[in-house]
Amino acid sequence: MKVVLDDSKPIFQQISEMIANDIVEGELLEGDQIPSTTEISKFYQVNRATVQKGLAELVEAGYVYKQRGVGMFVASGAKQKLLDKRKEEFYNEYLKPMLEEAKRIDIKKEELQNLIEEDYRDD
Repeated sequence: MKVVLDDSKPIFQQISEMIANDIVEGELLEGDQIPSTTEISKFYQVNRATVQKGLAELVEAGYVYKQRGVGMFVASGAKQKLLDKRKEEFYNEYLKPMLEEAKRIDIKKEELQNLIEEDYRDD
């Protein structure tokens, strides 16, 4: 998780996104226990209810599950679900508008492919 919260969006969303990022990046694996609400609230010095709201988003989406009296854990398949969701969001938020603008300004498919290949590097 990142060390500093900012004013870009509600704190509960930032907490939810940080944990989701940790799952996507492999910092948290399926079955791993997530830090407790108390630990997160103390670390960020925020209200426990705020943290609970962020974690509830993850539970509702099926990325995390609660084990009563024990804590919260990364659900089976969570990483793939998150990757699928983010790929869809990436297409809708970035790629689709880019393709629409490319057509509007008459950039041909081959030209666009060349531009992407020039700047896209597999690491």
